[in-house]
Amino acid sequence: MKVIVVGYGIQGHKRFKVAGEDAVGIVDPVAPEANWRRLEDVPIDRFDAAIVCTPDSPKIELLRHLLERGKHVLVEKPLFAANGDDFRALEALARRTGALCVTAYNHRFEPHFVRMRDLLQSGRLGSVYRCRMFYGNGTARLVRNSAWRDTGDGVLGDLGSHLLDTVRFWFGDVADGFRIVSAERFENRAPDHVVIAAEGRPQIELEMTLLSWRNYFTCDVFAEHGSAHIESLCKWGPSSFIHRTRVLPSGRPPEESQILVQDDPTWALEYAHFKQLCEARTETDLSNDIWLHRALTRLGREIQAGNAA
Repeated sequence: MKVIVVGYGIQGHKRFKVAGEDAVGIVDPVAPEANWRRLEDVPIDRFDAAIVCTPDSPKIELLRHLLERGKHVLVEKPLFAANGDDFRALEALARRTGALCVTAYNHRFEPHFVRMRDLLQSGRLGSVYRCRMFYGNGTARLVRNSAWRDTGDGVLGDLGSHLLDTVRFWFGDVADGFRIVSAERFENRAPDHVVIAAEGRPQIELEMTLLSWRNYFTCDVFAEHGSAHIESLCKWGPSSFIHRTRVLPSGRPPEESQILVQDDPTWALEYAHFKQLCEARTETDLSNDIWLHRALTRLGREIQAGNAA
């Protein structure tokens, strides 16, 4: 498969490297390494697929251009549109031309995230009561210095989209019942520290921040027959996964733990998965993007309106 990378920023560099010999060119308006300045300039017979790593605003038009020409697309998260109907139109277009459109959520390929999903699906935890996730990095100053990043709903769309997608990866088609607990602008114009939550079973609490001076992820799942815990990601390793089995009526639980010390495998795994989907002629399904767009748009409006619990 011959691939072009559209947008050669930080993510574009990563994606180009992972694509290896498949990568045949770069589209970017300013990067010195770019082969073309505009997507329209790329000869249509030079590539089979595109990896779109641009800011959010031009994505829909770029995807429409590619899908109309039957080109497969892996687009960086989140997939936003001014009009929610654009998703159904893109989905219909992709199905008509036989192209695949997939939004990249590389944390679905994090080994401990897969381990958590498998444990939840096994039923060994029983009824799940509560899930709490924290995702933080220290990029507040970098974001503030960016004209396009320190805008809108800030960290909610950036790290929050990962957390909400992970909720669906683990728990399936959960209801969109999230509310804003707090949304702070400690250093930036846009929110740089946000907490959202959803009631029901499981209760879910998601905290995201640009003010964690050491990059950090942690998750705790508490359930009827035990608990499960993730600390850190492979890219920041070491990362650990612990499954504790409840002792009744109480007592120190036996635990199984795995600690990984390895390079981040998620980018290569996600690209390989994308290629497999293309080869299998998998039909485009944007239902996850539609759910995420609806949730993030509503929460973003609540932040703008100053609504918090």
